[in-house]
Amino acid sequence: MGKHAKPAGSTGKTGTTGKRWTTAPDGGVRARPLPVRSTVRLRRPVDIWHKPALSAVVAMAIPDLTLYALGRLDLILYTSAGSLCALYAHGLPYAARARTLLWVVLGMVASLGIALTAASLVPSAAALVVLASLLAAAHKMACEATRIGPPGNLILTFVAASAFFVPQRVGQVPVHMTLALGTGGLAWLVCMAPGLVRPRGPERIAVARALEAAAGLLRTRADTGDTDGVAHARHATAAAVNAAWHTLFLVPVRTPARSAAGAGLERLLVRAESALGGTAGEAHPEAEAERLREWARELRRGGPLPEVTADGPEPRPGPDEAAPRHPAPGRPGGMRAVRARLAPGSPLLPIGARVAAGCVLAGWASMAVGVGHPYWAVVTAASIYQANTTLSWQRALQRTVGNLLGLLLFSALLPLIHTGPLAMIALALAFQFGAEACITRNYWLGSVCVTPMALLLTEFGAHLPAATLVGDRWTDTVVGAAVGLACCVLVTNRRAADRIESALERVAAAESAAHRLLAAAPAPGPEDARETGWARDRLVGCLVELREAVDVAAGEWWQRALPEERIAHAEQQGHRALAGLVRRHSAPALAA
Repeated sequence: MGKHAKPAGSTGKTGTTGKRWTTAPDGGVRARPLPVRSTVRLRRPVDIWHKPALSAVVAMAIPDLTLYALGRLDLILYTSAGSLCALYAHGLPYAARARTLLWVVLGMVASLGIALTAASLVPSAAALVVLASLLAAAHKMACEATRIGPPGNLILTFVAASAFFVPQRVGQVPVHMTLALGTGGLAWLVCMAPGLVRPRGPERIAVARALEAAAGLLRTRADTGDTDGVAHARHATAAAVNAAWHTLFLVPVRTPARSAAGAGLERLLVRAESALGGTAGEAHPEAEAERLREWARELRRGGPLPEVTADGPEPRPGPDEAAPRHPAPGRPGGMRAVRARLAPGSPLLPIGARVAAGCVLAGWASMAVGVGHPYWAVVTAASIYQANTTLSWQRALQRTVGNLLGLLLFSALLPLIHTGPLAMIALALAFQFGAEACITRNYWLGSVCVTPMALLLTEFGAHLPAATLVGDRWTDTVVGAAVGLACCVLVTNRRAADRIESALERVAAAESAAHRLLAAAPAPGPEDARETGWARDRLVGCLVELREAVDVAAGEWWQRALPEERIAHAEQQGHRALAGLVRRHSAPALAA
């Protein structure tokens, strides 16, 4: 196993993986057992879980009921391919959401077309497993490179892997792809519809999260002397503020009203950011924390923008208070950033190799034990691969527990399922809603609803005996999780440590640039404020990336020792420089 030890006699957490390492008296490194209790513990649900849940239910209900009226429920698999695209991009501003959803729909339809064409032309199930596995690896790498967010590659892989094993003729493929494209268009409309009512909703929520994180940082500083707790809260605040700035950068400004609204959100975000520099609420941290939380509640309620009071330092005005900030120059964006993340030497390449190898072996193993349609083993193997081995172990356990309980739930509901198609449609929609309601609390709880929903989708196309259906799914789950986890352990990701080295270099460069700027006297006018903001953006982005790289490498097996002292020093110095930049940007404007 890995060698992520602290200095002798110390223990510590390796990021957010929940795995602890200790140094033995003889100097060797011992790993405690992989986490179990934390793996199944329930968390608070994500604040916007209801948005993808309701969007998916609406996008599925319309075509499902239409097919029921036409007597063609056998086509539900193809319409569901497009409808499930409604689960994506709910955290993005509407302009960016429109583009992202378009790519998701096109990717889904293209994947479905590849799978259906292969199903119609390739007679060998073993070859279909290979093709499905390669497509699953492509889904994983593409979703990681684009950082599209939940549900990631899982929905694309589930639909495509299922389609590889659906009886198909070549002449049917265009019609079925057209159905998926049409329902994908419907999903696009459903996801964009809330913009008619709350066009600034996603940006307001992003800023509200930053305000809440800043309030948590202030309370942690005031209530506890735990340096680890303060460091964790500081990182969470930096990440939330960084995410909020990137959200605002995605919003096009075409009218004075939009510009003014953007400037108002920026002022709130700068106030949240001031907690990182210690300039917010120094005298009364509890009062400042409560004020930030109240502003966050007002943003979420959708009313007028809160007025930023003059209690404490305020952001230095630029040349135009209504003019929005722009992202720091020099960082690649869009397709350039995606290509950079997939370039030779990328840490995503070992992850893609893991997915391909694990899915192939899981599918073949499922066939070897007698499962005729092994796509569920392929999907299970693809679903467990996370950022590192420890997280993949957690996902494998969650998937196994959730699928077992889901199969028991499906079996208990068989009498209701057999009452007719309308009951099946209603249950499928209820399970879709339940999956989104539960999956952010813990993956295993969401899987309890995902499993019967997936079984119902296959029931619409071809009825199988309940015992065979449940038995095959359980076999596929166990085989897929076991083989996938074994491949995750054996196919190592040694590039995870290389990513730390690159992140350390970027932090050092951003910190040096920040110190050079801080060494110069602040100049009146907009130019200094703009340069300070850009330096701050670069530094906080590098610090967030460093912490992500450390968390990934810390949970990876067969890894060389992490440079913990260098990491701790880089983070301490980086956050000190960041605090200086925040104070400089938040200082009152100098008199001319």
